[in-house]
Amino acid sequence: MLVEELLLFRLDAPKELGMKTAVVTGAGKGLGREIAKGLAKKGFAVLVTDIDGEAARLTAETIGAGAWSTQQDVRDPASHHTIARAANERGALGLWVNNAGVLHTGNAWDHRDEVVREMIEVNVLGMIWGSRAAVDAMRAQGGHLINIASLSSITPVPGLAIYGATKQAVLGFTISLAGDLERAALPIKVSAVCPDGIDTDMVRNVRGSKEAGIVFAAPKLLTVEEVADVLSLGVLDVAEPHALAAHGDQVERVDPPARAAARPLPPRVRL
Repeated sequence: MLVEELLLFRLDAPKELGMKTAVVTGAGKGLGREIAKGLAKKGFAVLVTDIDGEAARLTAETIGAGAWSTQQDVRDPASHHTIARAANERGALGLWVNNAGVLHTGNAWDHRDEVVREMIEVNVLGMIWGSRAAVDAMRAQGGHLINIASLSSITPVPGLAIYGATKQAVLGFTISLAGDLERAALPIKVSAVCPDGIDTDMVRNVRGSKEAGIVFAAPKLLTVEEVADVLSLGVLDVAEPHALAAHGDQVERVDPPARAAARPLPPRVRL
């Protein structure tokens, strides 16, 4: 039985693909870099950001195709508005991916205060600041906002309680934001991607931690290519609202969260 699942909760779908400029945070390496590469291949001019400015520059240089970069600490609210303006100056900003994140394992009571603060400020506040800036920048012409959540957004993760709480916040915020946007009649679509463990430096760095055992419970980690491919499907599929679940090399269409209870979901995925 395959258990390496990935869900993309699609709250709505864009009617047209007029997106030419995209922002990807935390794209200096790993999943963010692969997302940026995939979007560039789809015709987006990608603004790559990362707290490591040199890594961001190398990503943009590797991608080519009009990609450019800037150093960014996502914990700074003003930085997101600066980046949104820069993207809009290059072309109409149509896609924003909040990918930046940090992971620390351990019992919730054992983390140093500064470690707890870092996870909350990067994973939650950084995502919220980015979402607010993206909405402000795209509210006139419309666009698509994608937040990178986690399978830990929807299932218990002993050993990653703080991290899991931040990713539950990502999913909860995304769903509620979609309602706000619909109520305000703003032409901005919102998605959350919820992957299982991904083979990145961030995950490999906790392999020796006994508290991280649940991350490696699946037969294999997802690859960054698999996750980026599912994200691309979410961006490019213009059908009715839906969710996507990936099991290894297979992608299955499932109902949106509001209707998902009517049909079974894959192992280890429950709503």
